[in-house]
Amino acid sequence: MATLICTLNDHRDDVNWCVFSGSLLATCSGDKTLRVYNTQDFSELSFSPLYGHGYSVHSCCFSTCGQFLASCSTDATIVIWSMVSGEIEAVLEHPGRSPVRICALSPDSAHLVSGASDGTLALWDFPAKQLSRTGAVNDTTLVACSFSPCSQVLVTGSTYGDLRLWDLSLRQLHAEKNAHDLGVTCCTFAPSILSGGQVVQFRLASCGQDSQLKIWAINNFSSGGYKMQLLHTLTGQTAPVLSCAFSSDGQLLVSGSVDKTVAVYDANNAVLLYTLNQHERYVTACSFSPTAPIIATGSMDKTVNIWRLEDGCRGRDGKSVTGGTSASRSKLLVGDWSEEDVSVWLVEEGLGVLAEKFRANNIDGTELLSLTKETLASELHIDSVGLRNKLLRKVEELKSDSVCSGTPDEFLCPITRELMREPVIAADGYSYEREAIESWINTKNRSSPMTNLPLLTTLLTPNHTLKMAIGRWKTSQ
Repeated sequence: MATLICTLNDHRDDVNWCVFSGSLLATCSGDKTLRVYNTQDFSELSFSPLYGHGYSVHSCCFSTCGQFLASCSTDATIVIWSMVSGEIEAVLEHPGRSPVRICALSPDSAHLVSGASDGTLALWDFPAKQLSRTGAVNDTTLVACSFSPCSQVLVTGSTYGDLRLWDLSLRQLHAEKNAHDLGVTCCTFAPSILSGGQVVQFRLASCGQDSQLKIWAINNFSSGGYKMQLLHTLTGQTAPVLSCAFSSDGQLLVSGSVDKTVAVYDANNAVLLYTLNQHERYVTACSFSPTAPIIATGSMDKTVNIWRLEDGCRGRDGKSVTGGTSASRSKLLVGDWSEEDVSVWLVEEGLGVLAEKFRANNIDGTELLSLTKETLASELHIDSVGLRNKLLRKVEELKSDSVCSGTPDEFLCPITRELMREPVIAADGYSYEREAIESWINTKNRSSPMTNLPLLTTLLTPNHTLKMAIGRWKTSQ
């Protein structure tokens, strides 16, 4: 399930953006301020709020290490803030002095990009705080921007409805016109890189005024060319979708809408998992924590809601996060089964007569493994001795199969073949033990242990979903 942890109601106007670093949450608003919170207890930092912009603050982003925060405003500036002191480190004036609607930092924190209402695009040398080059999309407003996980390309979105791919020279590599009818509102790259053969692939999510959330594949061929392909169109919300964000492992995708809802999807399978209804007005911002299963959502109701997502729960539509089919269930430990998984298993084993009773008592995988004769008789009121015995035999078979299977292969590092403690996702899309892949990269000339192809980047992304699954498996042993 998704649990509302707390509501932050410090802003005095619409919340326009929210973003996490490893230990902080930053929000910005039409009230001209930014606010910064500690993610341990969501208390506001002593130097917050941050004053420095003369008009509404539209967007903000952290440097990778969390040391700096960049923000942009209608006042045509990008302000760089120190997250140690809250002081202003630099004020960058966007070329042409047009209102700046979006800013984004590259994952390696080498580049900052800003997009403005007149369609101009500025690329900055972030360490030097100096303008590198400019570009433009005519007759439109740039409202969305995101860097690829390798930091070498970026995508912009505009009110014209197009998505455009650029390199660091601001040379246009690809234009996807009419990506969203009536205009793009937000776009964001997934943190992982997929590679195979002669192709490196990125995943991009975009949303717009057409009430749709779309997932794209951006393929980079060894010849240097790029191709953009639409993979999924998600229609879980009934009004314009204003914001979207991937989880740090790329497995989940969240979006906020004019219909006042927050939708959370399984990004790989394009399945709606949760619909969250707590905001009273348009949901304008959303962000995943990189270190915990936590989402922040901001709204025109002037609040920021903090949500915790629990594994293996079901959304309002009844679909399970971990899936309810036999194929998807077979990949899980029994202890990770949802209530729906248990019901499907009962039917498959000829015990379908018990499915409704189990659902009514919220029996998931963990509860199933702990059932006893006494529980079945006194608490579940299963009167048939034969039925109770048959069920317990099937449960024992599940336990036996689980023990015989040993450690799930996906929990083992491909390099060391040992159980992973700190799994990370590398540029080839595979998960490794952090220490092992770091050592490999340092000694193997940046090639992939699995594909033997060059790694496009040495950036490693923590795989929190896999780490939690390993933790649950170890607890069950």
